[in-house]
Amino acid sequence: MKWSINQLQRYRQGDMPLDEAVNLNSVLKRNPEIRKIEPVHVTGSCTIGPRDIMCRFRLEGTMILPCSRTWEDVDYPFVIEAEEQFSWDEEMLLTNDEIHPVEGDFVDPTPVFEELVLLEVPLQIFGENAENMTEAKGKGWSYATDEEYNARLQAEQETKVDPRFAGLAKLFEEKDE
Repeated sequence: MKWSINQLQRYRQGDMPLDEAVNLNSVLKRNPEIRKIEPVHVTGSCTIGPRDIMCRFRLEGTMILPCSRTWEDVDYPFVIEAEEQFSWDEEMLLTNDEIHPVEGDFVDPTPVFEELVLLEVPLQIFGENAENMTEAKGKGWSYATDEEYNARLQAEQETKVDPRFAGLAKLFEEKDE
């Protein structure tokens, strides 16, 4: 999705409508946790001024993320609503750092869409099977629910012999032979 400034001048009398599917696969390189992202449906409108363009975006899509417990794929649908301003006027850009600069003769909102999607990635996400998982192990790591961990800890404490009585336990072993 890219617009030339000359193309935008045709919409100076009214809003330019938006309704397009945008491929944002470049977010996969920026965040390796995102395993896949479907084309994002972008709707909204843009108001064109003499030195800037104000856009109201609604992004709807689905990305696939790993479950925080099981590492299985989890579909994460998202809806993002945002207002973004773009400008090609140097003076306007110097006075406001929240305005996206337009480089050259084209307005490209794709990097803004990428940022909005990356900000939407949750810190943790759990799949349907995550609740049923009680424990798992890997190289250098393990996972257990609180109940499983407490039961394992209690079993360890019951089988531990107090070091003060270790010699006494050996006496009982010798008599049994």
